[in-house]
This record gives sequence, structure tokens and C-alpha cells, in this order.
Amino acid sequence: MTIQLFNDALFQQLHAGAAQSPRRRLNHNIHSDLSDPVQRLFITLMPDSYVRPHRHSQSDKWEFFLMLEGTASFVVFSPKGEVLARHELCAQGPLRGLEIPPNTWHSVVAVEQAATFLEVKQGPYQPLSTEDVASWAPAEGEPQVADFLQRLKHCRIGDKFHE
Repeated sequence: MTIQLFNDALFQQLHAGAAQSPRRRLNHNIHSDLSDPVQRLFITLMPDSYVRPHRHSQSDKWEFFLMLEGTASFVVFSPKGEVLARHELCAQGPLRGLEIPPNTWHSVVAVEQAATFLEVKQGPYQPLSTEDVASWAPAEGEPQVADFLQRLKHCRIGDKFHE
């Protein structure tokens, strides 16, 4: 194992790559393999990137987030799509990070400009199952995404996203 360094050039590449990506986000894996027991990665989101609300239903699949640049809102939902909490993480504080327990419905959205955060989670990597993506939220690429994303950016506790 060699020492890994994370310099400004890496974060500039993440920002540029996210701006060019069709999904409007980009990650840089720190872990060497998807089977590693701990997954560590940097993610840069552009403000128009859509992360469909989802959960990790496995009992050991918590997620830890620490903001490095910009501001992002982490939204927590009930299983039926009601907003239970909204946490605005900002690299400049006062709230810079959070940990989401397993089986928590959530999404994240960059607030006004690109946002970069460190994510740490239990491995190995497992793709989301159909049951772990919100049926009440549009899939990436669907025409309703733009409207849903705008609602997500401005939602408040108690707002309902289900039909």
C-alpha cells in the first residue's frame, strides 16, 4: 500500500469532470476495489445533478459524509416520501458532516454551486435493488426529474413527494 495524496489538482479534475458528465457528478474512489470492506470516495455534485432518493437496507450499510467544498442539502424521507429532515452541510460550517444509519431514505443536492464531499461507507459495494430506490421519485433521465429536483432543493420538513 502506498500513501495517497489528495491535492488541489484532484479536486479541480473532479469539478471539471462533474461539469462535463451527463449525470453532472463525478466520484474519485480512494479504495482500490469495490470488494474492499470500507468504501472511501470523493464526490463532486453540480447543482443540477439528481440523486434519486434511496436507502441502503442492509443492516451494516451506514454512510458518512464530510463536506470539503461548497454546500449540499441532505434530505431524509419517510418510506412514503414525506420529508422528515433536511440538513445543510457546508464546508465552511457550522454543520460540516453527518452519518446516515442503514435503511434511511435520503437524497443529496448541491445548493448553489458545485459541492464536494468525502463519503465513507461499509463495503463491499452493492448496487441498489429495486426495493431500495424510491418508487415515488422519478428515475434519472425521466422528464419529471427537473421539477422534482427543484422541489428537492426547496423542500421543508413535512413536504410530501409521494403521489
